[in-house]
Amino acid sequence: MNWRDFPKIELHLHLEGAAPPALIKQLAFEKKLDISNIFTPDGQYDYRDFWHFLEVYEAATSVLTGPEEFKRLTAAVLEESAAHGVIYTEAFLSPDFCGGRDVGAWREYLHAIREAADEAHAAHGITLRGIITPIRHFGGDVARETARCAQETAGDFITGFGIGGDEKAGHLKDFAYAFDMAREAGLRLTAHAGEWCGPEEVRAALDHLRVARIGHGVRSIEDAALVERLAQEQIVLEVCPGSNVFLGAYPRLAAHPIERLRAEGVKVTVSTDDPPFFRTTMTREYEDLERVFGWDAERFTQVNLVAAEAAFCDDETRAALRDRLETPHV
Repeated sequence: MNWRDFPKIELHLHLEGAAPPALIKQLAFEKKLDISNIFTPDGQYDYRDFWHFLEVYEAATSVLTGPEEFKRLTAAVLEESAAHGVIYTEAFLSPDFCGGRDVGAWREYLHAIREAADEAHAAHGITLRGIITPIRHFGGDVARETARCAQETAGDFITGFGIGGDEKAGHLKDFAYAFDMAREAGLRLTAHAGEWCGPEEVRAALDHLRVARIGHGVRSIEDAALVERLAQEQIVLEVCPGSNVFLGAYPRLAAHPIERLRAEGVKVTVSTDDPPFFRTTMTREYEDLERVFGWDAERFTQVNLVAAEAAFCDDETRAALRDRLETPHV
């Protein structure tokens, strides 16, 4: 089956991490910056391992220095996502990198991002919502400043709050206050956990941050009691299989636990994380899941309906998504 046009919902996407290499090269050229060493001869991002990936990621995003660049970034990312059948996406946005956590500056970046999102919706039929995300290795005190930006701009576009960064830095309980701030502002909550650290990190996210979703969460499979808890509490996992395999969390897709988690009653969704860095697209994710686990159109529709229910959006948007997902497609 041709999965490219199959309607999809993506809940775990880093806006900067989805930057097409061609856009980054163009911005570097305009700014007269030489970052040619981060690209392969055919124009893809080039790195040796996870730690080198972080260096390349930092170099690539260094050209994104103002609201106009983020408008161009958002437009390019949404056009690419829509080309792979994505009808709704939630992107992680960080005021840390958009105005240095200054609320006024953050509003300018957000205006540019939203303008591009509105244009993409009109042109491609794709809907974007933003999840404000503090950076874990910056610490809990800094996260409160980020949460302040979230409080000030929460609404129909900024609908979620999460946490990203180095999963091995600090403790999630240090971010409880920031998450309480976001919760009081009416934002829905998610957290990266259980990608590199074990099941105890997923428990920490549930117990200390009281999230409805977990970013990745795949190492929950190592603890049967936790898997049962996730199923009973209907915690949704934002699973990024291609990312997990590419970075070496699992040696190959056949060893990935997404199907075992689903079979145990855990609600799973499918996303790309940082697609151009990990040589993936939503189309490729679907192709690989069909090839390795035998997922078919019915299974993918079920997974997308789970994503629609878990999406941090209003009920009108959710109903429209359900209609598009349930319309017969071939």
